[in-house]
Amino acid sequence: MDTTFSELNLPAPILRALDDMGFQAPTEIQARAIPAILGGQDIIGKSHTGTGKTVAFGVPSVLHTVPTGQTQTLVLCPTRELAMQAEGELRKICKYTDGVRVLAVYGGDPITGQIRQLKRGVEIVVGTPGRVMDLMRRHALDLESLSLAVLDEADEMLNMGFREDIETILQTTPPTRQTVLFSATMPPEILEITGEYQHMPALIEAGNTAERTIDTISQYYFEVPRGEKERALTLLLHAQQPRLSIIFCNTKKMVDELGRCLSEHGFQASALHGDMKQDMRTSVMNSFKSGRTPILIATDVAARGIDVDDVDAVYNFDIPQDFEYYIHRIGRTGRAGRTGASYTLIDSPRQISIIRSIERFTHAKIERKPLPDYHAIAAQRSEKLCDSLRTALLEKNNGVASRFSAHPILEALTADGYTTEMVAEIALEHLLHHEMASIPEIHAPKPEKPAKAAPLHEGCVRLRVSIGRSRNVAPNHIVGAITEATGISGKRIGKIQCFREYSLMEIPGELAQRIIHKLSGHAIGGTPVDVRLYREPGDSRHDHPDRRPRRHGGGSFKGKPSRRRK
Repeated sequence: MDTTFSELNLPAPILRALDDMGFQAPTEIQARAIPAILGGQDIIGKSHTGTGKTVAFGVPSVLHTVPTGQTQTLVLCPTRELAMQAEGELRKICKYTDGVRVLAVYGGDPITGQIRQLKRGVEIVVGTPGRVMDLMRRHALDLESLSLAVLDEADEMLNMGFREDIETILQTTPPTRQTVLFSATMPPEILEITGEYQHMPALIEAGNTAERTIDTISQYYFEVPRGEKERALTLLLHAQQPRLSIIFCNTKKMVDELGRCLSEHGFQASALHGDMKQDMRTSVMNSFKSGRTPILIATDVAARGIDVDDVDAVYNFDIPQDFEYYIHRIGRTGRAGRTGASYTLIDSPRQISIIRSIERFTHAKIERKPLPDYHAIAAQRSEKLCDSLRTALLEKNNGVASRFSAHPILEALTADGYTTEMVAEIALEHLLHHEMASIPEIHAPKPEKPAKAAPLHEGCVRLRVSIGRSRNVAPNHIVGAITEATGISGKRIGKIQCFREYSLMEIPGELAQRIIHKLSGHAIGGTPVDVRLYREPGDSRHDHPDRRPRRHGGGSFKGKPSRRRK
């Protein structure tokens, strides 16, 4: 049986904050780690990215904190992007908790501003090991009152060479502190740290469901023009006409809005979310199971208890906020040995990188499909109308009486000089117009024009990073992310071209796989990125950046590096 956040005995301010964040039920790592941390136990959490680890340690961090101005919780993250993300989540968790202050500290931002905020008093500090060490050396960060230390993405911090910094930091904290460690893998170095700096830690492994590929479900995504998701969904439902389908939204508000939208477009759809009374939820589910209501629109927590074997399709109107929710969602179809399909709508280029992260998390391919063609649907409806007319003509020839007679209309029109062929043609056109009246015509986003990339230096390759100028990313941001994630010197990175939705960079061939492996899934400017080899124009698999790129440096790999950082 699935656990709810309220069953974890969390106070009302925390439950209210989690509800605002769109979380209605804990993931496995949250359900198991939160009680253990609140109980004062050291834990080792083995869980992949995307399983909700920040909430797992964030909720206990806020609840353990007293607003005294002294730092009581320290969260160490491998990169500044992860530190910024964790800070943002923690701020949301303590939204209704008075007096708890959160600060992210990391390189790349002026240290003087961070020192000023620490002097004013901060209860929860999130930071990279290097900047935390720097602040400790300057006596700006005092850890004497620390009660909880969290090592997030510990294996990544070790891969980046932060072990000595981590040990130095932990050695300066009180021996009575509680230590929580999260890691996707368990290399020997992790076990050495746990053995020296944790006291009888409990191992919590979670997220294994994401490692199972659901072979009976075909997974697809559609790129939709911004602001056209509702129209695109109605187009899909008209084209595919599933007998039973479930549409998932991240919030209760969106469930209600989408329910009204589909009803206005002639679909029989019912909403299901946590604000509904139990008798209403039971009525909705019975109607869906019987097929009287073919479309169910639901939030994740409301859909956990759905046990219907013959759901044809699942539609992700919103990308789930936790990757485990994706597994739960698509698992509503393809049950009991049947096949099924899932469709995810995305309306911004940055969401493509999230799709790629879900692929890695689930070990399953999510295939891109074009939106259904409006004219193809019209042809489909014409064929269906033709079949209906054949059936009606056959019945008439067999003497089956019709409820209505068209003779008075036909006689009146032929008396006006119109032939029966003309009347039949215009009547069929009216029928088709009525059939297509509620179906929107949407044009897929236009592909960007190919760029003329500069010639590669000998022994170099070009990589594509799925973020660009639309996310306010400049070459120095990408260089900083590479050096932080891989330890590779910025001097070894060649030209970087930032286009509207992604960027191209030139690097030595022997570094390609290392950068792809370490940087993929890494956040730049708060957005996880996908990194892959770029296919040059002429290759059918290549990507199309837009014109007028912003260039980095002069392409030199030697001598003084160009001005990448401020």
